[in-house]
Amino acid sequence: MKPLVIGICGGSGSGKTTVAKRLMAAFPNEAVLLSMDFYYRRHDELTYEERCRINYDHPDSLEIPLMIEHLKALKAGESVTVPVYDFTVHNRADEVQVLESRPIIIVEGILLFTDDTLVKLMDMRIFVDTDADVRVLRRARRDMEERGRSLESVMDQYLSTVKPMHEKFVEPCRKKAHIIVPEGGQNHIAMEMLISTVERRLKKMGIEKQ
Repeated sequence: MKPLVIGICGGSGSGKTTVAKRLMAAFPNEAVLLSMDFYYRRHDELTYEERCRINYDHPDSLEIPLMIEHLKALKAGESVTVPVYDFTVHNRADEVQVLESRPIIIVEGILLFTDDTLVKLMDMRIFVDTDADVRVLRRARRDMEERGRSLESVMDQYLSTVKPMHEKFVEPCRKKAHIIVPEGGQNHIAMEMLISTVERRLKKMGIEKQ
């Protein structure tokens, strides 16, 4: 039986990672997480200052063919060796990590539904819909606390690339979703319904939650 692939898309700061983590917590023995963040391209040829100016909210910033290859392998029951990305230096780290295939494959990313090949590999597609003001505040807090950015750099990036790329690429992805979750992982009712739906799908696959 092939794994159940759940895709989670939404704008930066929407809460899609929280949705993914809550699903992982609900199915700790059955799920594996494949994040689109793993696949930002390596740019050893550029200085840190030059890497800071890359538009990371455009699909071209990602090595999507490699992600497709890895997702297909996981669906086939194989393990994959994925890159590790270091947001503090805007580049891939030297280490890698190995992911084992499991009955549930959770895939998440802001640009996840922009690639039709990726979309076709998903059994359930979830779009996390959160107000823009909330998203930008969450992003600012995350980038300052976890990635060492200044408030000025966060706002410059948001206005120059994040906001226009969201409008161009992310927002149209809403229509590709099977399920829309307002407010992300903080929407407890939606999360309970989503977890119940996944449990039912597992039972149809002949898999009991451990």
